[in-house]
Amino acid sequence: MAEFVDNTVKEIDGRINLLREEVTRLEAARAALTGGRRGPGRPNGSAPASPRTRRRDASSTTRPGRPRGRRGGNTRANQALELVRKKPGITIPQLAAAMKIEPNYLYRLMPRLASDGQLKREGQGWHPAS
Repeated sequence: MAEFVDNTVKEIDGRINLLREEVTRLEAARAALTGGRRGPGRPNGSAPASPRTRRRDASSTTRPGRPRGRRGGNTRANQALELVRKKPGITIPQLAAAMKIEPNYLYRLMPRLASDGQLKREGQGWHPAS
């Protein structure tokens, strides 16, 4: 019985080695066809530096060009407020169409502006608070 198990394990190991060689050949062929990319994600060799070797000084946190994150100034909120002032009673779908954005953002924004005291809601429409 032990000899059967040993022989079966050896056969399995041999088959696994053949499959590994096949995988290596297929990956090499794929890389040659696609220019080295292995699908979505980072290309080979582009892993970030390890945390120990990466420097964390002021120069590494500032980037040239437009900063990431919010633009500041509540641009869309200000745009929505201006439209409500120009057209009292305007609805969220009408605001979204005028601003050329999806209305789901406005369904979160408008109640927040109302709680801040900048707008008030009457029926389906929005009006300036003062």
